[in-house]
Amino acid sequence: MQKRRLGRTDLSIAPLVLGGNVFGWTADEKTSFDLLDRFVAAGFNAIDTADAYSRWVPGNKGGESETIIGNWMKSRGNRDKVIVITKVGSDMGQGKRDLSAAYIEKAVEASLKRLQVDVIDLYLSHWPDPATPYEETLGAYQRLLEKGKIRYPGCSNLDAGQLRAALDVASLRSLPRYEVLQPEYNLYDRSSLDGPLLDLCKAEDVGVITYFSLAKGFLSGKYRSKADLGQSARGEHVAEYLNERGMRILSALDAVAERHSAKQAEVALAWIIARPGVTAPIASATTLAQMDSLIRAASLKLSADDIAALDRASA
Repeated sequence: MQKRRLGRTDLSIAPLVLGGNVFGWTADEKTSFDLLDRFVAAGFNAIDTADAYSRWVPGNKGGESETIIGNWMKSRGNRDKVIVITKVGSDMGQGKRDLSAAYIEKAVEASLKRLQVDVIDLYLSHWPDPATPYEETLGAYQRLLEKGKIRYPGCSNLDAGQLRAALDVASLRSLPRYEVLQPEYNLYDRSSLDGPLLDLCKAEDVGVITYFSLAKGFLSGKYRSKADLGQSARGEHVAEYLNERGMRILSALDAVAERHSAKQAEVALAWIIARPGVTAPIASATTLAQMDSLIRAASLKLSADDIAALDRASA
């Protein structure tokens, strides 16, 4: 499978990243192992998680996804075949988002232990922390790089002004810069990346891996009315898309999917894969059928007319 270089790093990833947010939530450990096996067997290599996954589940405390991924890599002996992406800074019980140096240096040890690895390939600041200067956070990453605990730092959920400021601080203070951005982005939710932020990432060669690439499942096409929202644990989060624009996007997806004998979700992911400046979308699966669909999405080639029709619908 053709790999894509992630920004300026030496990490080359397949054009789709597996989201680990469902591990320990809607996928138990056995199911997660089956999904991960199928993903890697198909030639994919990058897995995204976070220390906070899946703290929102009753009875969970966070770290469940990292633990499952760590157990899987250990049982399969395949650490060298997998690029591990995880995130730090979410509320893990401390009552706030935290990117202070002291917190990062403690949190990374917990993630390394759960993942059962010596080094994290890509370590992302999960959310902006206005209380902590970029210089302090990037300084913490510099020390982790020097100790060999991470290979590259990155960030998630920064806007263009915040990313520009972080890059400027890194340059001015000779600190490691954020090499990868993880923004929310899909056919429906385009405004946070399209425009100044994507332009900045292109200009600075910052890798981009998108989350909520299927708009919380809406772009799968299975949610078309409020009656459909009870189909999954994520259904309640899809209601915001049930409007005229959302239906227009689904209609365009239906048409393109029919032309390619593909599923709507496959088309939605293929559209992101084809976006200039985007390295890969992140998507998750809870069944092997869904995983097989994700795998097909990576090889689906949309025509210029397909892309234009989807762009018009989502305008």
